[in-house]
Amino acid sequence: MRHLIDPLDFTLEETKNILDLADRIKQNPDAYSHVADGKRIATLFYEPSTRTRLSFESAMLSLGGQVIGFAGAEMSSASKGETVADTSRVVSCYADIIAMRHPKEGAPLVASMYSSIPVINAGDGGHNHPTQTLIDLMTIRQLKGHLDNITIGFCGDLKFGRTVHSLVNSLVRYKNNRFYFISPDELKVPAYTIEDTLKPYNSEYYEVSNLEETLPKLDVLYMTRVQKERFFSEDEYLRLKDTYILNREKLNLAKPDMPVLHPLPRVDEISTDVDDDNRAAYFKQVQNGKYVRMAVIMALLEITDPLTGQKVL
Repeated sequence: MRHLIDPLDFTLEETKNILDLADRIKQNPDAYSHVADGKRIATLFYEPSTRTRLSFESAMLSLGGQVIGFAGAEMSSASKGETVADTSRVVSCYADIIAMRHPKEGAPLVASMYSSIPVINAGDGGHNHPTQTLIDLMTIRQLKGHLDNITIGFCGDLKFGRTVHSLVNSLVRYKNNRFYFISPDELKVPAYTIEDTLKPYNSEYYEVSNLEETLPKLDVLYMTRVQKERFFSEDEYLRLKDTYILNREKLNLAKPDMPVLHPLPRVDEISTDVDDDNRAAYFKQVQNGKYVRMAVIMALLEITDPLTGQKVL
């Protein structure tokens, strides 16, 4: 039995297989509309979510399966003190696979240790968001044609941004990728990302603070919001939240084929006047989210691909 807790739980070959399956699903969704008949996913979301929870549920329904779960810790027995370990044991009796989002780092890993069914980490604190990483990889591959030899800039909240940490962990495995980390000092990429991820791969990276000067150098820009829910101080959040705002004028400094990604939700870090630019790729990410999660569910449930006659993992 396999779980998806960290992006590195899948090898490069397995990652490619997942992305290839997601592409096939996107091109021919009807072929997959009944592959999970009789299966149930439990979406256990201990903190708010729109895209991730609904895309997991939409993914399972599009495969022919069913959905159970909750959309807030207050709606579960966690409000009575039940542990993640016990919840995962209980839910294993009702479902075939779990997607869990939790504010505490490591909670989905704990759930996987006690669950008798596959567990997917749907985001744990500021740590990891592996299915979002797969979505980002799928979108970059679609728009650039490859996942190596890319100069990518990450802008905004790089300290708490789990999507950033997850994507960097994956992109260092591809050759000759270069990283620009654009942030104020207070939201710099964590030291462990540099020491444990970038340096072991001898990855080229730069820590900068000026978005306008960096834009012309980038093949891909990954914007993030400053996450109010990660701050202990309202004043500190208000001081930093508008540090970077990408608008059409600034985007004109970038290459004409530089896609702009964002895991969403956005607040005001991307102006709405960017939405009509052909480089705005964040709603493509949203659409790809369903296909990637359909592929991950199929892979972990060991469902045979009806078009190839093979299992993904």
